[in-house]
Amino acid sequence: MGDTQDWTAAPSAAERARSVLAAAWSCAVTADGAREEYVGAHGVSDEGEVRLTVPDDSALIGAVLCAPRQEPSAVLEFADVAPVPVRNRVRTRLWLSGRFEPADGSLLFRPSRILLRQSEGAVVVDLDEFTAARPDPLAHAESGLLTHLADAHPDAVERLTRLVRPESLHAATRVAPLAVDRHGLTLRIERTRAHGDVRLPFHAPADGVAELTERMHVLLAQASAAGCPRALQRQRADGDG
Repeated sequence: MGDTQDWTAAPSAAERARSVLAAAWSCAVTADGAREEYVGAHGVSDEGEVRLTVPDDSALIGAVLCAPRQEPSAVLEFADVAPVPVRNRVRTRLWLSGRFEPADGSLLFRPSRILLRQSEGAVVVDLDEFTAARPDPLAHAESGLLTHLADAHPDAVERLTRLVRPESLHAATRVAPLAVDRHGLTLRIERTRAHGDVRLPFHAPADGVAELTERMHVLLAQASAAGCPRALQRQRADGDG
């Protein structure tokens, strides 16, 4: 998992957590020993509170009503899955522990502890930073952007590998777009028995899809000006023989 280039700007843990929460379509809730899955049933406030609509006969309602006051009553889990098929598609897992409160026919969840796990490890997110953070401006569009890049522009993905260090491409069998945020694009480099990720930074943050298009054009221009990676040349030669 250790393919890296020079450090580049990336979302903070709080921003990443808010992006996962904003883009998630489903969540798992564990309360009073029971676990329930909900799809399309939650919304998120500007402060990161989760409003969940559940059936009247849900066991979660009883767990909320019977929970001791001022104590965490539930854990919410969100999985961030790569939209492009790759190995280990779950990019990030987010856990929120806290307390549900009845609110206007739904349940309002106020987090008191936040844990974010990515490939580089787990981190506890500061609650104040989480509340103040905002989702990445590309979070909602990311899925469509990446699948379009992978499906309609595989030649562009291959060209972008010219910006990757040759040693990171050694023995690569496939390269796919894994993630994009306002600071850069991440490529997944797969090998026969392993994989790694390489981040390509934008020259400036992209605060919307229009700016992202310009940032991608700059990356592709840089790639066109670069030489073809020796590792890929070797792969092609091996495959042609």
